[in-house]
Amino acid sequence: QVQVVESGGGLVQPGGSLRLSCAASRIIFRIKTMGWHRQAPGKERELVATITRDGNTNYADSAKGRFTISRDNTKDTVYLQMNNLKPEDTAVYYCNAGSSIGSQFWGQGTQVTVSS
Repeated sequence: QVQVVESGGGLVQPGGSLRLSCAASRIIFRIKTMGWHRQAPGKERELVATITRDGNTNYADSAKGRFTISRDNTKDTVYLQMNNLKPEDTAVYYCNAGSSIGSQFWGQGTQVTVSS
């Protein structure tokens, strides 16, 4: 059974940093794109950042300059380094992994709360 597991969320003060991790396992076909999305209360889920197997990245405007996505292909793991966090970054962050045959897999989400 496919597993996509996030970790690293928590409570942080404005201006602080967090690093999220996500490991995908038991996916038979090669993972192509991995990414992070988030969903704040009362809002739709939105893209934060994605990264291809070759290392090409894409960021939402809200993440540019503050967040960095990276991955380790040998471990099918993706990371999201978040700096200068703002209260509006508060959300549940979801990891996504896309396989070479088009299947999409999602994690259960990890809560990030930015508050003083």
